Amino acid sequence: MTLIAQAASGWFRWDWITNNADAIWDRTLEHVYLTALAVGIGLIISLVLSVVSLKWRPTYQPITWVTGILYTIPSLALFAFLVPVTGLSVLTAEIGLVSYTLLILIRNIVTGIDAVPADVLESAAGMGYTQGRRFWDIELPIAVPVIITGIRIATVTVIGLVTVTSLIGLGGLGFFILRGLQNFSSPIGTTQIFIGTILSVVLAVAADVSLAGIQRWLTPWANRGVAE
Repeated sequence: MTLIAQAASGWFRWDWITNNADAIWDRTLEHVYLTALAVGIGLIISLVLSVVSLKWRPTYQPITWVTGILYTIPSLALFAFLVPVTGLSVLTAEIGLVSYTLLILIRNIVTGIDAVPADVLESAAGMGYTQGRRFWDIELPIAVPVIITGIRIATVTVIGLVTVTSLIGLGGLGFFILRGLQNFSSPIGTTQIFIGTILSVVLAVAADVSLAGIQRWLTPWANRGVAE
């Protein structure tokens, strides 16, 4: 029987939602905080590693190889490995979450920079731009659509992974999913699973739509190109 069918047959407690509105709000904010912190830190690290990769090309393969290994490690195994070292803490959660953003962001940043037209680079060189100024003033802005696409993918990925951190005492909305699974046979357990799952999906969709809006705002020239 599906969750919706169970709700329709009385296996859903609307009063639990009302009575726990503050807790739901707090867990939602925790989910947003853990996600934003992980993506923010991941973006900073990825920018640095991308600059290194672009300046010294032989380093790109080793960097993507290491970040690729981090990306493939199962989240439960990674958190289990970290807990004895960093404890049941935000640091443990963030180390794991950040590691899953690096490969996505680095690949998109480097790909976006590499896609800048050669004639644009030649024009910048002819105007006397230094390599550093050209990167920040020309290459990076042109690469924004590709970079934000990577940020969107990383953000949605992290929102899903945050729920797993409920196993180390955090988890945001994943807290309700875990509690619900522990009490699955009761109406309250079903309600907790439903709330945790639905709100996680809503957060992912809202984040993706918001970042798409930011991308359109930052790249008005791209919008005009599509319109034409």
